Amino acid sequence: MTIQSHTTEYARALAENERYAAQIDRSVLPLPPGRKLAVLACMDARLTVEDVLGLRTGDAHIIRNAGGLATDDAIRSLVISQQLLGTEEIIVIEHTGCGMLTFHDDAVHSDLVERTGQDVDLAFHAFPDLEENLRLQLDRIRSHPWIKDVPTHGLIYEVETGRLREVL
Repeated sequence: MTIQSHTTEYARALAENERYAAQIDRSVLPLPPGRKLAVLACMDARLTVEDVLGLRTGDAHIIRNAGGLATDDAIRSLVISQQLLGTEEIIVIEHTGCGMLTFHDDAVHSDLVERTGQDVDLAFHAFPDLEENLRLQLDRIRSHPWIKDVPTHGLIYEVETGRLREVL
């Protein structure tokens, strides 16, 4: 058995968790999100969904991945969010300056095969146009047979200003 040492960032994360846990009793929060909202957003560290939307713990389900994409796993989470936990609205947030705009899947795949010596069937889903990509994600969500017909909104977070811009 290999014993891993704690990195500085991991130890810091554990210390921050102790501080967080001592602040408030979260055991009284109900399981369904209070605002009946599900948010699918990019994982970019410059986008803090809770701050941008004024959300507090217990308000919404927040699903994040590279690009804020409606992948099979994100759809799975949205179906559970709606069908089992009662959310009634969806917001999808992508952002300016997204790393997904900066590469092509084939080039990254080839580079990783060369660097690791392993070939893996893994799509990265890079995209060249932010607004077009956001519309594709909204269409994918809205057309899924297990997603309820609920308000589904697309927003672009402008990293430079902190503002949200609606995409129809």
